[in-house]
Amino acid sequence: MATKTSKSGISTTIKDNVLLEVKDLTTHFFTQDGVVKAVDGISYNVHEGEVLGIVGESGCGKSVSAMSVMKLIPNPPGRIVNGSVLFEGEDLVTLPEPGMRQIRGNRIAMVFQEPMTSLNPVLTIGRQLTETLELHQGLSKDAALGRAAELLDRVGIPEAGQRLKDYPHQFSGGMRQRVMIAIALSCDPKLIIADEPTTALDVTIQAQILELMEDLAKEFGTALIIITHNLGVVARYADRVIVMYAGKIIEEGTAEEIFHNPMHAYTRGLLASVPRLDATEHKKLQTIEGLPPDLVDPPPGCGFQPRCQKTPCKCSEAPPEIIEAKKGHFIVDCKCCRK
Repeated sequence: MATKTSKSGISTTIKDNVLLEVKDLTTHFFTQDGVVKAVDGISYNVHEGEVLGIVGESGCGKSVSAMSVMKLIPNPPGRIVNGSVLFEGEDLVTLPEPGMRQIRGNRIAMVFQEPMTSLNPVLTIGRQLTETLELHQGLSKDAALGRAAELLDRVGIPEAGQRLKDYPHQFSGGMRQRVMIAIALSCDPKLIIADEPTTALDVTIQAQILELMEDLAKEFGTALIIITHNLGVVARYADRVIVMYAGKIIEEGTAEEIFHNPMHAYTRGLLASVPRLDATEHKKLQTIEGLPPDLVDPPPGCGFQPRCQKTPCKCSEAPPEIIEAKKGHFIVDCKCCRK
């Protein structure tokens, strides 16, 4: 066991079971209006069998960071300009595209936000499942169909063998998301990235899908990254939590530590804006005043400074470093935003 400090200032403990190690990942989009710094030097680890939650407002860089790991950033206009993504010791950033094709859907799978736009509307569900199995597992057509039926049955789709012949539009939203999970699990990946997997679903179906993902991840021994703005999801399912803001990680720790001892003003604001069933009084939900910064021209210091209640903020001129405030609890060292 050793300690390593990245360029962005995060000290990470390197363990034997580290599956994914993201270091100083920086992704920019080169547009007519300027360079959008969507992901700005983030570093984190994912361990085998771990559930990691990444939370933050829309536009904070959550999805772009996940797409960067999978090297699915459209180029142009996007490009990974710095950093590394080590998966089982192999740097995916420098890996040629043929090598990435052997990893995507095989060793790393992704469940996208909207299944209707992720599934091919002109191919049957069975074909979309068997294609991955034939490509990565080398199964024959009949063997792949049998495995596809098993997967659909495993994710709770009744009459799985018959439904293989159906098309995506013949499934409900919840069923389509179950199909996406089946596709993600088809090759027994080491890591699944779920990008807002329940956004388009109603509350009861959300719970079913999340329970299903958690149970299957444990059964297959798969690590899981859940990207969401729903803090209730994180509280229920995540082992560790990363809070992102303006393309950066501003706080990281165990789920218990983040929820019981949030140190950054932004994290506290997110938690205060969530309605609570155990509230004893009728209180108006708190809001975080202002808007996230323009990532084409971000503020020179702390990204949260324009919305910080403690103004003028002392960290308005130089970006604060990330420190380990407590063991395993990292936070940007902005004296104004810290508790």
